[in-house]
Amino acid sequence: MSWGMNNRLANLFNPQSGKTIFFAVDHGYFMGPTTGLKQLDKVINPLLPYMDALMLTRGALRQYVPTDMRVPIVLRVSGGTSILNKNLLHEGITVSMEDAIRLNAAAVAFSILVGAEFERDTLLGFTQVVNEAERYGIPVLAVTAVGKGLGKDARYLSLASRIAAELGARMVKTYYCDDFEHVVSSCPVPVVIAGGKKIPELDALTMARNAIQAGAVGVDMGRNIFQSENPVAMMQAVAAVVHKNVSVQEAFDLFNELKNH
Repeated sequence: MSWGMNNRLANLFNPQSGKTIFFAVDHGYFMGPTTGLKQLDKVINPLLPYMDALMLTRGALRQYVPTDMRVPIVLRVSGGTSILNKNLLHEGITVSMEDAIRLNAAAVAFSILVGAEFERDTLLGFTQVVNEAERYGIPVLAVTAVGKGLGKDARYLSLASRIAAELGARMVKTYYCDDFEHVVSSCPVPVVIAGGKKIPELDALTMARNAIQAGAVGVDMGRNIFQSENPVAMMQAVAAVVHKNVSVQEAFDLFNELKNH
């Protein structure tokens, strides 16, 4: 790998723990002004000290993020469908690599869908992004999903993750599932888990802890932080799990303590 590629990847991880927390606020590109993100800058700014990378779209980056921010950017470069479209993840390339460079992205993110009729479209679009990104030393995060009806099953998530790695992903984002060790062990690049839909704080912390114990290098959480009753407290509780290896109960106690103050 080039020095630039290595440097960008290194900047995405906490140097003490070797783990990472991506804060995902890219939901607007297909969900619009979803709950918790209607005023994005008010969500992002208080959480900047506690995240390792910020994942968002170029429009949100330009409009909501201060230019003196020091947190690495994971730039969403796929899209093309909305929540109103039955083929939600039939995504194509939405951002050129030149614009990603102008925006000083540390990595770019592209969604693939394995096990759907348009699987080939997303995989070929992904490889096109990889080809362009590799030319400039920019790592690509594959955001993996599987076709409707397949569920969050280790067999299918490991299939999607391995395909992404084989096609050139430098990191993979996928869902946590039972037997997650199999997903991690069969994927030759680092794996972060997707936070998914909002669940109770204790459950989200449990999921994060289990994923780290199973070999994930970190979490990529959005709704379970920005839709929490106290996003700053929740972010710090997640950080305690990921970076300090605390127990779920210790993290939940920390959340309640910070929330009450």
